Amino acid sequence: MPTPDFPVAVNWPEVPACYGWLSLDRRGCWRLKGQAISHAGLIGFINSHYGADASGNWVFQNGPQAVFVALDYTPLVLRLEADGRLTVHTGVAAGPVVAAYLDEEGNALLHTASGIGLLDDRDLPAFVAACQNAYGEPAGEGALLETMAGGSGVFWCGLPLQSINCHDVALRFGFRALPAP
Repeated sequence: MPTPDFPVAVNWPEVPACYGWLSLDRRGCWRLKGQAISHAGLIGFINSHYGADASGNWVFQNGPQAVFVALDYTPLVLRLEADGRLTVHTGVAAGPVVAAYLDEEGNALLHTASGIGLLDDRDLPAFVAACQNAYGEPAGEGALLETMAGGSGVFWCGLPLQSINCHDVALRFGFRALPAP
């Protein structure tokens, strides 16, 4: 049986990059021109083609077109599962946590094997419940407020909870929240 004569390489057409259309909100929902995307197939497609470029932009690669993603905070949004596992908003396991942070607004950020991610605010009660002081006792509100202001002495799952300023997150972790041409 003869083999068809297909070209070896695909030559994609030149298409302009897309800015300002796609964003990721603080709960890990995709938004197209500000409107939440609800179509499961489209969400799955975006999730499977989402990643960072060499300049720290986060991009949805739609065939030949790069769709740059505006980030409401971090490039990943993390969810704490009932069994204690962390997953990324894209549905993959986040991997081990190497550092835990609390910003001045009370947001929890976790640096995982997948990268830096904002913990979904719906998971904050479970996160706070797992915070302990140096004696292994539940960390009180005062200790958490002190951590937010730069103090120490609170631990989450054995990791010291560090303070971080929300305006420093993108630079510290090398991503661009608002890509521009």
